[in-house]
Amino acid sequence: MEPPHDTALVELYTDGACSGNPGPGGWAYILRHPATGKEVEASGGEAETTNNRMELRAVIEGLRALRRKSRVTITSDSQYVLNGLKEWMDAWKRRGWKTANRQPVKNQDLWEMLDDLRARHDLRFRWIRGHNEHPENTRCDELAVAAAKQAAGAGARNRNG
Repeated sequence: MEPPHDTALVELYTDGACSGNPGPGGWAYILRHPATGKEVEASGGEAETTNNRMELRAVIEGLRALRRKSRVTITSDSQYVLNGLKEWMDAWKRRGWKTANRQPVKNQDLWEMLDDLRARHDLRFRWIRGHNEHPENTRCDELAVAAAKQAAGAGARNRNG
């Protein structure tokens, strides 16, 4: 089924990186509008985080950047994020943000943000193997690693200052 004419088709490529787990981390995304060829890159980091949090933040920040309802194909090397969106999140919500083992869902704050964004867009999912010469994944990894290094430096300056 084709999307309505007013729904933009968008490609979102994401990646997260962490030096240590936990440790300094970075996230990055590339948003591409195939109809116009317009492309936007963004990244950011945190001094103390986990790889899964950075993978989630990459998708959250990419979806936040969209100004209107879009049909988005999310391409990621994170099975955690993609499976969470496709398969796990609805069950977690039904159980009050508990896993099948009745444990609290890790990173619930970010999953809740993603749930709100998921409701605004029509999402599709594409898993790719990380570090496998996929050009957009490679670029997102470079951006995320650079953001993690910058966050590590900022964290060290804050601890010493």
